[in-house]
Amino acid sequence: DYCSVLGGRLAGDHLRELGHQRVAFVGGPFSLPQVTDRHTGLVEAMGGEAEIRVVTTTNLTVAAGRRAGEEIADLTPAERPTAVFCANDLLALGVLQEMTMRGVRVPRDMTIVGYDDIDFAAAAAVPLSSVRQPREQLGRAAAQLLLEEANEPRLHQHRHVVFQPELVVRESSAKPVSAPARKSAGTARSRKG
Repeated sequence: DYCSVLGGRLAGDHLRELGHQRVAFVGGPFSLPQVTDRHTGLVEAMGGEAEIRVVTTTNLTVAAGRRAGEEIADLTPAERPTAVFCANDLLALGVLQEMTMRGVRVPRDMTIVGYDDIDFAAAAAVPLSSVRQPREQLGRAAAQLLLEEANEPRLHQHRHVVFQPELVVRESSAKPVSAPARKSAGTARSRKG
């Protein structure tokens, strides 16, 4: 298992530290626990320092990311977020494609952070910052647990193993062009749009 809430917090901490106060979360459906957990982590990390607009998708694909990117790009400059955190890298790649087509410069005009750190994240036209899941570590642990169960089925006990994600910062992250003054207190607002 890995902690999607922690991954969301890592992304949120990164965006908060850069000074972003208008953030979009792109993901869906919210019936998927990892989507809900990543959103929860973002909201917890922003802690009242940002307005969070939720752009819900029906799936986690590049095409869904492009549709979400259209919705974000159509906002007025005063409403448009300066940063987008996507529930996975495919969505982030779609948002990046749409922003590029619309003339929104990443990262100058908008920071984009994905999740999963797939190979295409580093190879994108603007390499994506992304929350990396420890896939190799997860695979090794799963193989070890299966071998233990196969070798000693009566002695084997099921264990819950949690893996820690990490943030990989690449060129898609930057401070907002004009970072507004930080708020001193309050809670993060989440608005579905």
